[in-house]
Amino acid sequence: MATLAHIMDRFTAARAVPEETSRIRPLDNEDPFAIPRFPNEDVYLYVKRIDNTRVVREADPAARKVCWRMIGSSFAFAALIIGLLLPSLNSLMAGYKLEALRQERQRLELDRASLELQETKLLSPARLEELAKIQRFVDPAPEAVVYLDTKTDRPILAKK
Repeated sequence: MATLAHIMDRFTAARAVPEETSRIRPLDNEDPFAIPRFPNEDVYLYVKRIDNTRVVREADPAARKVCWRMIGSSFAFAALIIGLLLPSLNSLMAGYKLEALRQERQRLELDRASLELQETKLLSPARLEELAKIQRFVDPAPEAVVYLDTKTDRPILAKK
């Protein structure tokens, strides 16, 4: 794998540098069937067992104060951020509620218009005349109509 230095050497190195030597190992005084050594195979690592069960951790009063300060400052910072973002969140929620109320108003106006259309259909003279024929209502004769005179000063007595 080429490194950045090797890549830069291609551009900055002089052209007169002789070619690299061959990477093939000479076989004159070595065993041709010998296996090459692994890297660091001569290094021996000794692992010693350490038992820390009897070790008691010493309390550090300064660390406890730092911890509580960090917790308190984190809560204060969170409260400050919430306090700063609360007005914008409130206006955002008010906008959503306003839009919901507008949609409800449009829906109610459409319901009102449909109810008014149904009312005009039900109260149309043609339908009322049809209902009168179905229920056998007849117009009274002109002599059967009694007009009430409301201009008289006489009290109207109810008959028992």
